[in-house]
Amino acid sequence: MPEYSGQAAPSDQASPLQPASLISAPASATTAPSPTSPFAIVGIGCSAGGLDALEAFFSQVDPQCGLAFVVVQHLDPDHVSHLPEILQRSCSLPVSEVNQHDVLQANRIYVIPPGKDLSLSLGALDLLAPFATRGLRLPIDFFFRSLATAMGANAIGVILSGMGSDGVQGMSAIHEKGGLTLAQLPASAHADSMPRSAIEAGIVDYIDLAEALPSYIMAHRKQLAANVGPHLLNVNASQDELEHIVNLLRNRTGHDFAHYKANTLNRRIERRLALHQLTSMAEYLLYLSNNPQELDLLFKELLIGVTHFFRDPLVWAFLQSIGLPTLLARHPAGKAFRAWVPACSTGEEAYSLAMCFKEVVEKLKPEGLFTLQIYATDLDTDAIDRARKGFFAAPIAEQMSEERLARFFTAEEGGYRISKEIREMVIFAPQNIISDPPFTKLDLISCRNLLIYFDSQLQHKLLPLFHYALNDGGLLVLGSSESIGGFSDLFMPLDQSSRIFLRLGQALRPSLFSFPAKISTSGMEHPTPSLLERGESLEQLTDQLIQQNYAPPAVLVNSTGDILYISGRTGKYLEPAAGKVNINIHAMAREGLREALTGVIRNALQQSQPIMLNGLQINSGEQINTVNVTVRAIEQPERLRGRVLIVFYDVPTPQNLAPLDGTATSGEQLLTLELAQTRAALHQTHAEMQSALEEYSVAYEVLQSTNEELQSTNEELTTSKEELQSLNEEMQTVNTELQATVDELRWVRNDMTNLLNSTEIATIFLDSQMKLRRFTTHATQLFKLIPRDVGRPLSDIVSELENCPELLNNAIEVLRSLVFQEKQVKTKDGHWYRVRIMPYRTLENVIDGVVITFIDIAEVKQLEAALRRQTLDA
Repeated sequence: MPEYSGQAAPSDQASPLQPASLISAPASATTAPSPTSPFAIVGIGCSAGGLDALEAFFSQVDPQCGLAFVVVQHLDPDHVSHLPEILQRSCSLPVSEVNQHDVLQANRIYVIPPGKDLSLSLGALDLLAPFATRGLRLPIDFFFRSLATAMGANAIGVILSGMGSDGVQGMSAIHEKGGLTLAQLPASAHADSMPRSAIEAGIVDYIDLAEALPSYIMAHRKQLAANVGPHLLNVNASQDELEHIVNLLRNRTGHDFAHYKANTLNRRIERRLALHQLTSMAEYLLYLSNNPQELDLLFKELLIGVTHFFRDPLVWAFLQSIGLPTLLARHPAGKAFRAWVPACSTGEEAYSLAMCFKEVVEKLKPEGLFTLQIYATDLDTDAIDRARKGFFAAPIAEQMSEERLARFFTAEEGGYRISKEIREMVIFAPQNIISDPPFTKLDLISCRNLLIYFDSQLQHKLLPLFHYALNDGGLLVLGSSESIGGFSDLFMPLDQSSRIFLRLGQALRPSLFSFPAKISTSGMEHPTPSLLERGESLEQLTDQLIQQNYAPPAVLVNSTGDILYISGRTGKYLEPAAGKVNINIHAMAREGLREALTGVIRNALQQSQPIMLNGLQINSGEQINTVNVTVRAIEQPERLRGRVLIVFYDVPTPQNLAPLDGTATSGEQLLTLELAQTRAALHQTHAEMQSALEEYSVAYEVLQSTNEELQSTNEELTTSKEELQSLNEEMQTVNTELQATVDELRWVRNDMTNLLNSTEIATIFLDSQMKLRRFTTHATQLFKLIPRDVGRPLSDIVSELENCPELLNNAIEVLRSLVFQEKQVKTKDGHWYRVRIMPYRTLENVIDGVVITFIDIAEVKQLEAALRRQTLDA
């Protein structure tokens, strides 16, 4: 994957990788926010490594920014979080942990507590118990979705460092509502999985360093305040500019948007201009040339994936009551139906069709066996990946009845997963409907709200394509704003209001149909002119002359019929097929030979004897030639093994054939011979198809069984991986907080050590057993102390005091009575100290030892002695 660099900064002077100058907004009133509130709400999601990113982010936030920030981090539910206290040290805004029903206020930071999910409703934060207390949880997605619903365009989502993909679905909801989405530059994140997942989903408006993201937010708010939104820019690209952008997209992504409606392209491009604060298409083209990753984001922007379950209930009601029952009634003995859902996005439409079919079959209870295989395709590979997982967020409960939810879904952490019986009915695959071949022999096509984005030329190409793909009597379902245009001879409306059409049996005019096939030449095993390298010796030239003029014509083919070498003149038996070049013998064989060769090449490869096809009547266009054909597999030389040689022998065509029964003419005999050849070819084809069908059936069953086992194993491993990853993130968060606490305690210890040493007071800390816990450097003048003495009883330490045992007795008495004592003691060298013994009290108000301080009073004693002498002298 390419590295992402920062996008254009809000200021012309700012570098993409450096924070632009902050644009302060006036402080807002501290009232409950709403979609029309004067302040927006910024949701910030992070996980492993998020603390450093949060500190960098908030270090650049203006205290009067007029925004409310809600931080959602993966926290260990069994560990008390100190994140608010840690953040407060680096933030100028007030930081607090969320309490139930907290009303959001501007210029504040709110932090989610451990073991809770967070939602926003009517400007207040609600704490909810999560589905699971440990393992896989998606609290960021949960909050971001509620933020998008509550705030709409005033919602702002930020993804910082973290593992996994939590936040992608929530960011997508904010993006769809027109809110602002930002992500930390993956290269700068401690764990880049979360921001990278959001970027790859194509839903991020700005990508940059964590400390640079606040400038984008403020610039965006200033832009909205000035009423310069994407819908007000009204910058229409010229035809040349649009073609230039389309060409850049084609070269970058391989997909052609030339037939998208100009209005559609303009709207999406205008939004990108507004996000980058550009004012003209010329500026945007320059930006595209300097930032190739913007083409990826524009490509994602053009893939409009708006969908939900059972959209337009009237359509589904008609399908259940009339459309699908009609299809079932045509085949009372049962049938395996096939359906195609192009532009399926994240799969809701395809899954809705599968559920609808299941309900119809369960309601009608037909005697025959009916199944439905749905092919769901889309250009967006990320959407296909999400559709394959079959997991949908909790809000889908609002899109269907409780009965359907219970019948076809299983509740999981953060949402619902589609049931296995529905998932197995749908095959998802990436496909470009414009250039890739369609599915065929279909009974239903549901292509809703796709044609509205295409111009009339592409619509006139796709509708005949749908007619070709459908069986007679098949159903075509279009969007509410779409129609069949001038193709009333191909489709008949069943329900005009629901835009459901019946496929008519009218033959398709060749001029209307353009088959979007991609021909691959990967099956060619050797170059066309010759398989072997030929020299130009006299002997080889002579052999070549003899082959071309005197030897029978022949062709060398591989196992699939591709012609590898031609010997002699074969124009009477082969001719180039119309259209794109195709040198397969089954495509080039003339009438009469084509049918006879069906299945013969495969049979020749399975036996050692050559296969003789005698008396074939080949129509060369001008006359009918009688030919004997020998088909033989080659064993030697080794380089030709696995190839098949087909040799043609001309035989005279009888002019007057004797009647077979006395009445038949020679023409009838020829027809009889041709019919026999056709029957033999059909019989051979049928046998091969039957054999192949049995092989495919066995292989399919084996693959299906293997796939189910692998899918089950993969689901278990994925679940275990996600749970372990979530636990790892929680542990990393706890570790980060503990490391911050350790760092703080280290500084506190340093401060206390320096404080005690600066007082020049000898201090000894004893535990409840009178063992040494800590001492200051000045205490070493009174006791022979070294660092290894910590933990030893004070009585074992050599002291300079005259009466040390009495001091210990006094300390024991203070510990017992909790009454401090103060006395004067003398050292052996005559030095005096004032001793104060006090109980050692912990922060939990527990007595756990004593503290003894020694204050040097030698000068005081000297003054007292001098004063006493003066008094006596007087």
